[in-house]
Amino acid sequence: MKFFVDTADVDAIRELNELGMVDGVTTNPSLILKAGRDIEDVTREICGMVSGPVSAEVVAEKAEDMIREGKHLAKIADNIAVKVPLTWDGLKACRALSDDGHMVNVTLCFSAAQAILAAKAGATFISPFIGRLDDIHMDGVDLIADIREIYDNYGYETQILAASIRTVNHIIEVGKIGTDVITAPPGVIKSMAKHVLTDKGLEQFTADWAKTGQKIG
Repeated sequence: MKFFVDTADVDAIRELNELGMVDGVTTNPSLILKAGRDIEDVTREICGMVSGPVSAEVVAEKAEDMIREGKHLAKIADNIAVKVPLTWDGLKACRALSDDGHMVNVTLCFSAAQAILAAKAGATFISPFIGRLDDIHMDGVDLIADIREIYDNYGYETQILAASIRTVNHIIEVGKIGTDVITAPPGVIKSMAKHVLTDKGLEQFTADWAKTGQKIG
């Protein structure tokens, strides 16, 4: 399972990347706003840091404008994946950009039907938003399972990129299903290392070691 980090915070990306925990990065307009930087400057810096795909999102609503924006973003670096929304115009843009040789990440997917359309439109990645489905009392993990089954049935090459990851349990559950990629905020990825019994065990070891009066090195 590949790990993409969902942020435009270059310091957070650098920390995870140095540990080999970053296979790619996803950004969106909200994350660019949070970073407080020019989209091209921060995206270029991220692309120089990470060897894997870096998703940069278009903001236009019409296909021809999405295509124009997508081609502009793709010039930033060779590892740009142009991110387009799962609308009819977004699917048109996906087909055009994909045919032009660009990686395309189709985002804001909330149904298996949408995921089928994205695959047929040539998407490199499909991004189902599982956390947002949970927010409206639907099971986002079930959507990943449905897409996995359908893609496997028909040999679609589009990679499933589980997005809107809120918890470590989300990562475990979609990993069991066989998602190709997860994208999560840095904090969620780092929290995978935490366990109450690890903390308790370390506390006991530290206390016992202090009683020995020894030092290492």
